[in-house]
Amino acid sequence: MLSYQHGYHAGNRADVFKHAVLFSILNIARQATHPWLYMETHSAAGTYDLSDKLSRKTAEADEGVLRLLADKNPPALLRPWLDHVRKATPAAYPGSPEIARHCLRDNDRMIFFERHPAEYDKLVKSLGDEKRARAIKDDGYNGALKLQPRSHERAFVFLDPSYETERDMEELAAWIPRAMKRWPKAVFLVWLPLFKDERELEFGQFLSSLDFGFVAGTRWHEDSGKDSALDGSAMIGLRTSPAMGRPAFEIAEQLDAYW
Repeated sequence: MLSYQHGYHAGNRADVFKHAVLFSILNIARQATHPWLYMETHSAAGTYDLSDKLSRKTAEADEGVLRLLADKNPPALLRPWLDHVRKATPAAYPGSPEIARHCLRDNDRMIFFERHPAEYDKLVKSLGDEKRARAIKDDGYNGALKLQPRSHERAFVFLDPSYETERDMEELAAWIPRAMKRWPKAVFLVWLPLFKDERELEFGQFLSSLDFGFVAGTRWHEDSGKDSALDGSAMIGLRTSPAMGRPAFEIAEQLDAYW
C-alpha cells in the first residue's frame, strides 16, 4: 500500500528474524555455480536511520536489533548478520536490498521494485552507483512478471509485502502460482507476519503446499492482549534446498530461546 513506510518498524523483532534468515540464505545462494537474477517485489527504502523520527516514534528497534547489538552474547547464528549491521551503523540499518548487495556476487543481478514515492527515492539513493542493481518505481507484482532470467541465470524472488490488509495476502496467494509457472526453476522466499489470532495460518499453509521447501518462524513470549497484534515472524521458502532451510530453523530456535 502507498501509505506504508517501513521506517516505523525497521529493526524490530520481525525484522531481526527476516533479515538474519535472508542474510544466511543469500550467503548459501552465492555458492551456486550459476548467477542469480535476484528480485524484490516490495523493497522499501534500502537503509534506515534507527535514530530518526519515524523509528523513534515506535521505538520498535529497541527490543529488536538494538537489543541484540548491545548484548555481549547474542545468539551465535545471528552474529555474522549482526557484524554486518555494526559495520553499517544504526544510522544506516541495512534492509533487504543492502543485505542482497552485500551477499550476492559480481555476476549476480538485482532488481528492486518499490512504488511508494518517498521510499523509492530513498532506495535509489541507497543503491548509489551500484552497477549490479536497478530500482524500478512500479508495482512489484506487475513489474516482476515482465522480467525473465537470462539463459544462464536462475531467478531468486524475495516477497515482503506490508500485510496491512487481508487483500495483501489475497494478492500474494494469486501471484505466487503465476510466478512459479513463469519461472519453473525460481527460488521464492516469502516473509510472513504471525498474529496472535493466527489469521495467517491458512494462508501460510496454502503457500507451503505449492512446492517443496521450508517453513520456519519464531514467536515472542509476552501477551499484548490484542488478537490483532503481531506475535511473531516467519519465512517460507519454496524450491529451496535443505541447506537453505537449515539456517532458518536454527535461527528460529535460537530466537525462541532469546525472546
